[in-house]
Amino acid sequence: MRRVLFLLAAMSLAAAVLVFGTAAGRTPVAAASAYEFNDSHFHLTNYVQEGTNIRDFVKIMGNTVGRVALFGIPLQQQWSYGNTGDFAPTYYLQTDAPLYYYSFTDAFIATAYRSLPAADRARFDPMITGFNPTDMYAADHVRRVLTTFPGVFSGIGEFTIHKEFVSSKIAGEAASLTNRALDRLLDFAGEVGLIALIHNDIDAPFPRPGQEPYQVAQLRDLFLRHPRTTIIWAHAGLGRVVRPVPDQLGILERALSSPALKNLYIDLSWDQTAKYIVSSPDTIKATADLINRYPDRFLFGTDEVAPTQQSAYLNVYRIYAPLFAQLTPAASEQVRKGNYVRLFDEARRRVRAWENDNIKDGTR
Repeated sequence: MRRVLFLLAAMSLAAAVLVFGTAAGRTPVAAASAYEFNDSHFHLTNYVQEGTNIRDFVKIMGNTVGRVALFGIPLQQQWSYGNTGDFAPTYYLQTDAPLYYYSFTDAFIATAYRSLPAADRARFDPMITGFNPTDMYAADHVRRVLTTFPGVFSGIGEFTIHKEFVSSKIAGEAASLTNRALDRLLDFAGEVGLIALIHNDIDAPFPRPGQEPYQVAQLRDLFLRHPRTTIIWAHAGLGRVVRPVPDQLGILERALSSPALKNLYIDLSWDQTAKYIVSSPDTIKATADLINRYPDRFLFGTDEVAPTQQSAYLNVYRIYAPLFAQLTPAASEQVRKGNYVRLFDEARRRVRAWENDNIKDGTR
């Protein structure tokens, strides 16, 4: 009788793990294999800090998306009556009024995450974004968020240094790849184990013929200065009007093949990036060939902002379908799912260990 009861208890425990996740909070392997992708780049809120209820978003994910790197937007669009009158802009291209850094986004994301049941929390990896990367105190903000909300965050970002139409609108000092505040921030991320998702255009918008893409060299130097920090370069530096530079894929290959840059990963996200990659059979093949040579260095993300329907949320994933079709099955699996799990599981482990060592019991 005892043997029967033991077997029944074991079966019940196994069923619970399959349904609710492992003790470590990871998506179970059996369940994870059924999902089409994990999303390394998702904004729950928009430029006026409005967005999708997180419980509704879990329903939007459904059985299609396994895990999601979750963050808001660290910038608030000002509603300047002198600029747009009664029209309330919700996007940075709708007004000439400035953007400003909005630190409350981190508390909002943490609170939304904590409102979920454990099984749903296991599907998210929240990120800290509410800091000013020109401020030497940015790293202190990240530390403060970690100690205020232990057990929540796995990374920092998406944060912006150079971004078309955005950087010039941000009030205050312009962000720079050479600013020591950014180095201090990335040093701290490396110490803790936080993943850093950084947006930096590979070139200036509308460059003059022959103009040097100086940001390439500055980015390389930044990445080299922080070998202990796992860095994901958003969109491979592409944007709405920032087109691939000459030898774009060659630049990526040289970075990915360098032993000194083994900490660097590339994020394939945003419909504005996809338009360059899937623009022709030649661009699809060239990009697929690069990914097939370095399948462990690319992650897929949607870069969707506060979607309200699954069809809208999955739109970017469908746009990238021609690229996925030319990847080897193993490479496709890594880009869509495996690399996310590997990187974010390790980030979870390291950040929780840092919290355990650095947060006093009274503040947990």
